Amino acid sequence: MSDIARPSVLFVCVHNAGRSQMAAAYLTHLAGDRVEVRSAGSAAAETVNPAVVEAMAEVGIDISAESPKVLTVDAVRASDVVITMGCGDTCPVFPGKKYLDWTLDDPAGQGVGAVRPIRDEIERRVRGLIAEFDV
Repeated sequence: MSDIARPSVLFVCVHNAGRSQMAAAYLTHLAGDRVEVRSAGSAAAETVNPAVVEAMAEVGIDISAESPKVLTVDAVRASDVVITMGCGDTCPVFPGKKYLDWTLDDPAGQGVGAVRPIRDEIERRVRGLIAEFDV
């Protein structure tokens, strides 16, 4: 993937309130401006899951100002890599995009104790993604 000068990644989950928010925050935190990062939900929630905000704060990443965004065709079109996390068939598919599906537990309705292992697995996968990009 190193032929992409500044790769663009879109993380998608159902509500854009948990998994995709954590993934986007980690990629932004670890890769900085070397990667363009977006996140969205197929049925965006009103707010980011408070347990997710707390779990990310524990590792020094503040996502308290983030808000869920609705998935748009333009967001998919503008991204090189689309990573889905349980949104099923609601993600539009365009030729030439790389699609990955990360199977992760949904933190919705769970406390921070249940969110921590999901957060840590997302960090591991994001670090692997950065290594793939070679940025």
